[in-house]
Amino acid sequence: MMSMRGAAKRSPKVLAAAILCGAALATAACSEPAEPGDPAPSPPPSSTTVTPQLVAAPTPAELNANLARAFDETVPAAEKVTLVQGTQADPQLIEQVVEAAKVNKASAQVTDVTDLGDGTVAATVVMALDGQPAPESVMTFVAEDGVWKLSKDNACGIVSVAGLSSPACA
Repeated sequence: MMSMRGAAKRSPKVLAAAILCGAALATAACSEPAEPGDPAPSPPPSSTTVTPQLVAAPTPAELNANLARAFDETVPAAEKVTLVQGTQADPQLIEQVVEAAKVNKASAQVTDVTDLGDGTVAATVVMALDGQPAPESVMTFVAEDGVWKLSKDNACGIVSVAGLSSPACA
């Protein structure tokens, strides 16, 4: 399978600059010409906008390592909470999902990652239940505090499919 990672690997600064230049060109092209007697418009007040620093998109291997840690029974729950968005509201949720995965002999393998350019990535995931392959799916991972986490929406979807409930998904 061909990776979209290379095509989407542009730095956030380059992408932001391209968007801003495009917006500036569109604005200039659509503005009305000034009348000869009109005073020149004053420049807008300058302000400094701080943009959040985006974390580099992870590789499939990095996301697979995070998934392995999340499903590793020897890794403390406190560490696992850092791998799934929103689980601070229900730290035991991960252990319940791990148990359900163990009972159902579930496995997941990230095969491709596409950087969405906004601090999220779409990861193609191949899953298996009880040794039987399941259809390929796409899961979203979110960068929070420098760590790539499974998105709350995807985590809650897993919780629902597993027949569990959680205050984190309320």
